Amino acid sequence: MPKITTKDGTEIFYKDWGPKSATPVVFHHGWPLSADDWDNQMMFFLLQGYRVIAHDRRGHGRSTQTFAGNEMDTYAADVAALTDHLDLKGAIHVGHSTGGGEVAHYVARAKPGRVAKAVLIGAVPPIMVKSEKNPGGLPIEVFDGFRAALVANRAQFFLDVPAGPFYGYNRPGAKVSQGVIENWWRQGMMGGAKAHYDCIKAFSETDFTEDLKAIEVPTLVMHGDDDQIVPYADSAPLSVKLLKKGTLKTYAGLPHGLCTTHPEVVNPDLLAFFKS
Repeated sequence: MPKITTKDGTEIFYKDWGPKSATPVVFHHGWPLSADDWDNQMMFFLLQGYRVIAHDRRGHGRSTQTFAGNEMDTYAADVAALTDHLDLKGAIHVGHSTGGGEVAHYVARAKPGRVAKAVLIGAVPPIMVKSEKNPGGLPIEVFDGFRAALVANRAQFFLDVPAGPFYGYNRPGAKVSQGVIENWWRQGMMGGAKAHYDCIKAFSETDFTEDLKAIEVPTLVMHGDDDQIVPYADSAPLSVKLLKKGTLKTYAGLPHGLCTTHPEVVNPDLLAFFKS
C-alpha cells in the first residue's frame, strides 16, 4: 500500500490513480472516515480522464493511529508533505465536512502553483462551535456529547450516526442503504479512537476565518440545506462571504452525506466547476 512518512514518523496512506500527466484532483474525507468515502467520485473522475488522489488522514483508515498531532495544523502539514512527495501542480482540492476544513487550512498555506481550485462540500468552516463571535454555532455540549458517546461505545455510536443524521436516513421517506451504513461503520472502526476523539475538537473549534480570507483560487462551496451535521446557515453562506473567489451552490433538502446519497447531482456540478 502506498504511504508516505511524515516528519514525526506518521505513515499516511494514499491512493493515486490515473495518468500522471492529467489534472490532479485531491479528495479530503470527513470524520471519522477514510479515503474510501470518495470511491464514487474517484471512479467518476478517473473515467473522465483526471488523476485522482485521496489519503487517509492521520489516525484514520490505514494511516498510523496517532496519539498526537490530531489537529488542523498537522493535518494541513501532512497534506503538504503528500503534495510535495507527489509533486502536484495545479491540483484541485475537494474536501467534505472535516476534510473541507483541512482543504481551507492547506490551500491557505500551499506553495505557489500547487493549487488551482478548491471545493468545500458540507464543510465545517468558518467555525462550528457557538461563541459570542459565532452565535449561530452549535453549543459545545453537542460536541461533548460526541466525545462521551465515542468513549462509551464507539462501535454503536458509529452505527447510529450514519443510520440517522449523516445521510438523512432519519427523515420520513428516506431511501435507506444498509450497505452505506455498514461501510461508514467499517471505515470509522478502522481508525484510532484517540485520534477520532481529538478530531472532534479539531473540526468543531478550529476557526477557519483567516484561512478563507487568504485563499486566492476559485472556490466552490456546496452544501445541502437539510444538513443535520454541519448546519447550513452557520457554514456555507458565511464561508462564501469570506472567500475572494467563492461560489455557493445550495442543494434543497439534501443531507450532510450528499456525495454518497446524490452523486448523480454532485458529480456533474463538480465536473462543470473543474472545467470552468
